[in-house]
Amino acid sequence: MLDDVAVGKIQLPDFQRQWKWDDDRIRALLATVTLDYPLGVAMTLDTGGEAQFKARPLYGTVVQPGIVPEQLLLDGQQRLTSLFQALRSDRPVETSDARNKPVQRWYYIDISQAVNEESDRDEAIRSIPADRLLRGSFGRPFLDLSSREAECTAGFFPLNLIFDADATGRWQRAYVSASDDRWDTWSAFQAKVIDTVKGFKVPLIRLPKETQKDAVCSVFERVNTGGVVLNVFELLTATYAGDDRYSREHGRDFSLSEDWRTAKQMLSTAYPVLGSIDADSRHETGLTSLDFLQTIALVQTWQRKQRFLLDNPGTASPPAVSCKRRDLLHLPLADYSALAPEVTSAFAWVGKFLASQHVFKERDLPYGSQLVPLAAIAALLGRETCEEPTIREGLARWYWCGVLGELYGGVTDTRFVRDVEQVIAWLTDGGPEPDTIAEASFQEQRLHRLTSRNSAAYKGIYALLMKEGAVDWRFPDEAISEQNLTGWSVDIRQVFPKAWFDRNEADSARMTSIVNKTALSFQAYQTIGGNPPSIYLVALEKAAGISGDWLDDMVGTHHISPKTLHDDDFDAFYRDRAARLLSLVERAMGKTTV
Repeated sequence: MLDDVAVGKIQLPDFQRQWKWDDDRIRALLATVTLDYPLGVAMTLDTGGEAQFKARPLYGTVVQPGIVPEQLLLDGQQRLTSLFQALRSDRPVETSDARNKPVQRWYYIDISQAVNEESDRDEAIRSIPADRLLRGSFGRPFLDLSSREAECTAGFFPLNLIFDADATGRWQRAYVSASDDRWDTWSAFQAKVIDTVKGFKVPLIRLPKETQKDAVCSVFERVNTGGVVLNVFELLTATYAGDDRYSREHGRDFSLSEDWRTAKQMLSTAYPVLGSIDADSRHETGLTSLDFLQTIALVQTWQRKQRFLLDNPGTASPPAVSCKRRDLLHLPLADYSALAPEVTSAFAWVGKFLASQHVFKERDLPYGSQLVPLAAIAALLGRETCEEPTIREGLARWYWCGVLGELYGGVTDTRFVRDVEQVIAWLTDGGPEPDTIAEASFQEQRLHRLTSRNSAAYKGIYALLMKEGAVDWRFPDEAISEQNLTGWSVDIRQVFPKAWFDRNEADSARMTSIVNKTALSFQAYQTIGGNPPSIYLVALEKAAGISGDWLDDMVGTHHISPKTLHDDDFDAFYRDRAARLLSLVERAMGKTTV
């Protein structure tokens, strides 16, 4: 197997993560192999079948360009890479120490310890720095293995010679020439270690080339429980990069990760609510690569279904609209390339739509998952159609029913499909209301339990308050908007502050409810301090330089009765505010609350 790795007959599918074993694990692995203990099963896939993936050599190998592998290694990368570098390479192994600091190491075995039945084999395997000098605490070498003579004198055999019979023979002659009594030691070492390693057999499952792509993904996930979970995006990245037709036509491989990173950076720069992405696409917030692929799959399968219905009128079993894992894995590169620009444009419309609903920041986005059907609908209807007043009003109502009804918190694949089909039919053909609208409900009791951003409805009410024109209590000249939200450090803040509850021994359960919170700037929050409302309203008048009536009007934009604040009457405030917020929810959802 190591020979096949060396010449590129065995390579990795490009969706495999990089090799990452540390020094201690490599030493333990070498001890296992030298003792002929079970290593664990490796798994490969024969190439040339339906599942075509871009391949790359194992880390540390030098494979000639253009070599087409015979097998792709699905499970066993860490073990085979470690064994190749330690036993077959003429370069030190690039690994890391216990503190995760990068280091380079040669691996040796102490012959005297290896042949001693009482010795621990783990202690016989020695990790030596790249310069082959092992130093003590003051940096002074206490073990020098920098020459063949020094290795033989110390009795430390370099394990990277073990498969090179000529090099092993020369090392043996130098070792035994130092003393006649070393012949017996070498004979024992040859039998216990060298012959054991050279005869070691790796259990191998070899999948035939007919294995389907989604089966490869499923198998990989099940055998890779100790590594980083493989996702559909990485598998498609390797699949698209292995598309021979694209490579021939364009003179290069298609990079899905680069294509997605370009789209995400453009979207997140223009619309921060859609999140961010780092340089290597490993960490992304907000809109994810999976969201993007699911949206494309919804658009593709909806269009496929419509074409089928046109070509086969009256057919009872058209192909389904779907965005499940299998649909993504079977998404052709040609379809992706055709639809990705449309879907990117649709997500730009989504970013603009969210801003119109006063959802500006990623942390305030109620549901990231709901953006998938919204973008698919926008792509299928077209951005101009979505801007028509009746269409936009319908989309806003559907959106708020999903948020305030908290319908996107669980398994969403089936709801994605229903929403795309039902919302389009409702908006364009006069179909029945979508299930998301019909099923959505908001109970009055829910208001009292909305206490943090963990709830979509909590963030939704916060956005609706700003959408209704809430004016900050320190900045009277304009309503809170996207332009001043960050500069004023607007956040969800308490109306009756915690200090008031502590002083009055009031019901603290209602203190953290959204009923006792609103959108306020940091400056307003500082002015409020721990004072009762009757006191801080006077302070706010002076700080903003406005009259009491003007401030009362500003308080009213938050759906708060100014009188209840002037009276420091929390019970009256809470009852009145809860009723006002319920009316706000009803208007957004277009239906009564329970």
